[in-house]
Amino acid sequence: MKQDRIKEILEKIRHVKIAVYGDFCLDAYWLMDPEGSEVSVETGLKAEAVASHRYSPGGAGNIVANLAALKPEAIKVIGVVGDDIYGRELSSQLQALGADTGALCIQKEEFQTYTYTKKYYGEKEDPRIDFGLKNRRSEEIDSTLLGHIESALINYDALIFNQQVIGSITHQGFIDQTNRLFEKYNDKIVVLDSRHFNSSFKNIHRKVNEIELGVLTGLDLKPQDDVSISEVRKYGKAVYRQSEKPVFVTCGSRGIVCIDAGSITEIPGILLSGKLDTVGAGDTTISALTLCLAAGIAPAESAAFANHAAAVTVQKLYTTGTASGEEILHLNKEALYMHKPELAAELSLAQYIPGTEIELADEGVLSRTGHIKHALFDHDGTISTIRQGWESVMEPMMIRAILGERYETAGEDLITRVREQVLEFIDSSTGIQTILQMEGLVDMVHEMNIVPDNEIMDKFGYKKIYNNALMEVVSGRLEKLISRSLQVDDFTIRGSIEFLRALKKRGIKLYLASGTDRQDVINEAEVLGYADLFDGGIYGSENDIRKYSKKMIINRIMDENRLSGNELVVFGDGPVEIRECKKSEGIAVGVASDEIARSGLNEEKRSRLVRAGADLLVADFAQHEQLLDLLFKK
Repeated sequence: MKQDRIKEILEKIRHVKIAVYGDFCLDAYWLMDPEGSEVSVETGLKAEAVASHRYSPGGAGNIVANLAALKPEAIKVIGVVGDDIYGRELSSQLQALGADTGALCIQKEEFQTYTYTKKYYGEKEDPRIDFGLKNRRSEEIDSTLLGHIESALINYDALIFNQQVIGSITHQGFIDQTNRLFEKYNDKIVVLDSRHFNSSFKNIHRKVNEIELGVLTGLDLKPQDDVSISEVRKYGKAVYRQSEKPVFVTCGSRGIVCIDAGSITEIPGILLSGKLDTVGAGDTTISALTLCLAAGIAPAESAAFANHAAAVTVQKLYTTGTASGEEILHLNKEALYMHKPELAAELSLAQYIPGTEIELADEGVLSRTGHIKHALFDHDGTISTIRQGWESVMEPMMIRAILGERYETAGEDLITRVREQVLEFIDSSTGIQTILQMEGLVDMVHEMNIVPDNEIMDKFGYKKIYNNALMEVVSGRLEKLISRSLQVDDFTIRGSIEFLRALKKRGIKLYLASGTDRQDVINEAEVLGYADLFDGGIYGSENDIRKYSKKMIINRIMDENRLSGNELVVFGDGPVEIRECKKSEGIAVGVASDEIARSGLNEEKRSRLVRAGADLLVADFAQHEQLLDLLFKK
């Protein structure tokens, strides 16, 4: 999402009034002190001492906390607590979040505030102590709640209907009358998230996970079952037809699928590193989602915003966190997305433009072609193979840097662990500046803590070692080109130069952008004979990340030429340029080239490029005429 658009959405949210019906719970955390315990004089039993304790809203209360973090105009809570100390604490905390608790009813008989007490001895958690398991709501309370729900439907912009606790709804009559209200106010936004009564409510927007979605269609699924995205699309259509209101399916790291009238939108998952805690992510999702819908944001875009919000909270460990507007904006700046993971993993699922070997990864691109005015190309692996095999130079160089003096004596387990880390880093960083890759190497050397601090080089030192090793290979290839013992075709992807010339003939302005040092890119493009085609400029690393990145070049092209997204096409064999193109809403063509053969498909590259978000994929440019017809709608 664009930063400016997120800011617009956040501003719209500030004018939303939202109500939350649900199971309001209190989460209690008791930190125990074994050493402070004493033996009870009365019983002779050892007492357990509590060193400290804290409380926070749980269940629907966590939804309120998430809503409050996004600062809507008003929040109203509708629910029940017991006439007890926990109910008073919960009510106080909800009020502190800015919520109106006037509709938080107190039931004095047969009802305890739902409270989940967690005892910790250091990092060890004892079995939980739960209050409210035998609650039974009275018909009188149900009637009062229904009145508050109707009032909210009349006076508020949206209602979140949350149900989590087994047995929290005890009368069928409550469900029947709630459905009558939802039918009566069918034009209002009601988003349902229910663990036990999903199929019972009608005329609502649904927020479900992939397992809950399958169950709604009659399938007998268990939490551990796998449901593919293609199955989510199929089941989602069926569930949508039940109410003809949007269905939002959360698919964990795979993102969110939004099913709306006439469209199914796959919101890609956001790539996150490090430990994650998914507890409470669903509460964040439904909160952000409903606020957006209430603010008039289209369902698919609302889902995209909610996806960002959830990505913030899952990175907050050991707490049911919330996501503020500032945190969402910060994450979005550098967010990396994982598109179509199932398609990426399985070549057999690929679809092709009829009569061609051009893979169509995103059907939506077909409605966007025909407007291209500018084209940006990556260099190595996209056009040139002069630097083919750079990975095999970087890998041992990085391993040696991380292991230092232990390089020759390290055990197999350690070498394997370091190699896996290095290969993962190289794969994820393909396309970025070499200096940034070396910056990542410095971090890995520090993290492994094998090399003494005083022996660790800076990024420039490591870059020099890598460049010297690589240039031995590159220089030899250039010499063979200059001496004409080898030809240009021996070091370029099949059909690439013909394709560049065809674009030039059509009046397309061409740009070349590489992670390699700029002067080296210029020299290699000149020796290969196509430097003059790039009238938009040739760009490369400047050893100063503030002066150059592919993101900066793409943004500059867009801004200086006042382009719409569909007026720019980007070609590349690495995820960096593809992702940055997608962020600018350009047309992304992945080049899954076999650099050794200079033609044909590299399946590993294809998988990487699909995940990065490529709209179209080619192995090479042998079918450049068909590609031109597609891009320019001949």
